[in-house]
Amino acid sequence: MKLPEKFTERMHQYFEKYGRSDEEPSFWSSYEKDPVHGIRWNRLKMDPSEYGKYMKDMDLPETPVPWCDGGFYTPDLSLGKDPYYHAGAYYIQEPSAMLPASVLGTRPGEFVLDMCAAPGGKATRIAEDLKGEGLLVANEINAERSRALLRNLERCGAGNVVILNEDPKNMVRTFRSFFDRIIIDAPCSGEGMFRRDPFAPKSWEKFGPASCVPIQESILEYADEMLLPGGSIVYSTCTFGEAENEERIHTFLNNHSNYVIVPHRELTGVSHDDEGMMRIWPHRTEGEGHFCVHLRKNAEGDTSDDPRKTEKNRMSSQFVFVKAKECFSDFITGLLTEEASGPYQERINTDFILHKDKVHMLPVSESLFSGLKVVKMGDFPGEIKETGKGRNFLPSQALALELTRAQIRPSRFLSLTRSDERLIRYLRCETIILTEEETDALDNGEYIIVACGDFPLGFAKVTGGVLKNLYPKAWRLM
Repeated sequence: MKLPEKFTERMHQYFEKYGRSDEEPSFWSSYEKDPVHGIRWNRLKMDPSEYGKYMKDMDLPETPVPWCDGGFYTPDLSLGKDPYYHAGAYYIQEPSAMLPASVLGTRPGEFVLDMCAAPGGKATRIAEDLKGEGLLVANEINAERSRALLRNLERCGAGNVVILNEDPKNMVRTFRSFFDRIIIDAPCSGEGMFRRDPFAPKSWEKFGPASCVPIQESILEYADEMLLPGGSIVYSTCTFGEAENEERIHTFLNNHSNYVIVPHRELTGVSHDDEGMMRIWPHRTEGEGHFCVHLRKNAEGDTSDDPRKTEKNRMSSQFVFVKAKECFSDFITGLLTEEASGPYQERINTDFILHKDKVHMLPVSESLFSGLKVVKMGDFPGEIKETGKGRNFLPSQALALELTRAQIRPSRFLSLTRSDERLIRYLRCETIILTEEETDALDNGEYIIVACGDFPLGFAKVTGGVLKNLYPKAWRLM
């Protein structure tokens, strides 16, 4: 691989500076190796005890990524076509990129911001850690990439997520001292991706680290303004240069004496310096180049004007709102088991929002996002349609993927094995023919959920022995 000359010169100086010249040959040799690949199993949809079962089912080697629960190394296969992938059972992610969200240590109920969220690897992991409690705001400044982020978060079944398409500077006014944790996968020169992306070296030569540093500086400053006292920031890049990594952090700490670096336990394959900053080196472990540091803000600070205390405005007195809420509630009652319906109905009572005919569920006031470019306002379970026969609720793909098998009535759940050819036909939006036994077991004329094993894929409607396929055409397997 031909690498930029300025890059090779700078890295040579780096290894000499730190007395690590003996490592330099193996570092350059790593660029002649194939990049590594990985998947991360979704803990919203399975218990960690089941990882081995599904790795075996997919005939994959059970080699865990040491810094990420649920992360496994995989061969370079077309795993994006597997039914488990379409059901959100796993996310395809470069192993080194699994580190920052693990370091963040999100807990259920917290308010978390992913400032540079697309395509969604870190955001989906944070959603797993939140377990449907609290709030995740996932922001992506690029409009096209924000749509990919939406797809990935919906596929993983993430709840209580708001997706924004904003410049971070426009978010500060709304979210000042708002978040418990903020993750910054900062725009960088991408030196760690050189062997993975053939265009990365040319991009580096055109733009270089110098163009990234001012962006990284400003993002860190915006993060400080949006972080609650006592909160955490995890800053990461996929590059090697100290100007974008250690120097950025030192500059930030010099300007913000109310922050400290949080050291983490030693992990196989992750290098720690004396201050607690972390690196993954491609010649030392199986992964691309990565930098990561965990910062904590001093707990002292003024939170008297906490925007999280804003009252919810649900327009509960409006007739249309009330009737729409009843319609959605009736649908949920029919779809879910009695045990699952109760908690979901409580969410409807507190979090229901109606935008024209679109139903949303949001645990905070929607007024918080006024003036911001919103891609997704919390959960989007579906929409209300007025017909000649009355008011109907039409469920969304996102609702199907957010639910688990245990929540759904057996008469509304069609489980197909991963080897059943009808599963591929469903993913291609084709009509499905039911067996006599399946026809008898399912509620005729009702919405049912088609699943790969235990993992919901989407909705269909039963008409006799035939399933009307409702899988979104935009998601269709080609």
